[in-house]
Amino acid sequence: MPLPFLTADRTYDAALDDALPYDDRNRWRRPYRPGPWRVGGAALWLLLASFVLFAAVALALTGSLSSAVTVLGIALLIIAAALRILRMGVWVSARGVRQVGLLHTRTVPWKRVVEVRTAQQPVRWLGLPRTVQGQALTLVRKDRAPADTEPLITTHGMDFVGRTSAFDRAADVVEAWAAEYRRG
Repeated sequence: MPLPFLTADRTYDAALDDALPYDDRNRWRRPYRPGPWRVGGAALWLLLASFVLFAAVALALTGSLSSAVTVLGIALLIIAAALRILRMGVWVSARGVRQVGLLHTRTVPWKRVVEVRTAQQPVRWLGLPRTVQGQALTLVRKDRAPADTEPLITTHGMDFVGRTSAFDRAADVVEAWAAEYRRG
């Protein structure tokens, strides 16, 4: 029986033989693995949280309990932000497509999706204001103008910088989910 996670002796391509390889299609699934920039950023935030937790312990041992509780609260906020950074991205299920950001989550049901397409366009590099030429997977909705599209994922986002084949696989999987559930 194959394990549901990827191992060193099984390639990522073998896991995607079927365009929609999931048994429970009502669960929200990310159609790609988080990229090294996302994981590294979250790891740095967790490293910062460990120093802040150490400061909270030091404050508690010196007798300043109110300051220790305040610093502990800051550490918990940093940990929550690191975990949210790991959850950021595009998720799909039978109900629709969900784009999870740092402070917001937007879900679009498949019945409101007109088209999911890949386009060559200027995209933001690592989410920063600087734009570069790249590819973006865009979602065209029924309730918005076709020109008013936001990219779901890009080749220069935190998950796909330097991983164009991973972007192509993720875009294909999201397009397959859209094709499957738009027709009902």
